[in-house]
Amino acid sequence: MKPKWLEWAQKLQAIAQTGLTFSENPYDIERFQSIQAIAAEILATHTNAELSYILDLFDRDVGYATPKVDVRGAVFRDDCILLVKERVDGGWTLPGGWADIGFSPSEVVVKEIFEESGYLTRAVKLLAVYDRDRQGHPPYPHYIYKLFFLCELLGGSPTPSIETEAVGFFPENEIPELSIGRVTPAQITRLFQHYRNPNLPADFD
Repeated sequence: MKPKWLEWAQKLQAIAQTGLTFSENPYDIERFQSIQAIAAEILATHTNAELSYILDLFDRDVGYATPKVDVRGAVFRDDCILLVKERVDGGWTLPGGWADIGFSPSEVVVKEIFEESGYLTRAVKLLAVYDRDRQGHPPYPHYIYKLFFLCELLGGSPTPSIETEAVGFFPENEIPELSIGRVTPAQITRLFQHYRNPNLPADFD
């Protein structure tokens, strides 16, 4: 279960962001800015992040508040799963990232896999749609949905990128230390279950 302070902060930020989008009354705008500042202070206090960093994240997000979308690709070869090592924290993860405007979810995951690992793939099945806050990830200011796709390996070769410093395939019993903000051990386990049993329906929530 996610902590209540995170739930409160996310809801306050959503109210503030939507209010700032549609309000024209200067007094209402000031009130919503105050609510946003409170949300940022809650997050900064509990995550050890700089208040200015949180406020900058909020400032970049405009319009009606909706969840952000993180897309990840599960690529298997010889009963091993493809992982990339993040330069930011040194942990390993499934290749992927934020969904980009102008691309469908399957197009984004194929693009991200190639950019982060050097491998060419084709998305063949949606395996899961998860609420990030219910999956055991560390707290994050934004509310996020995570999409996991099974992708078929077509070609390419291991090629690190500006975001990744290593690329490799790992069996289920030799998974390296993960970047928990991006993928959890339980998610990796579930993806192997999908790999071994292609008839499983997509997971959600």
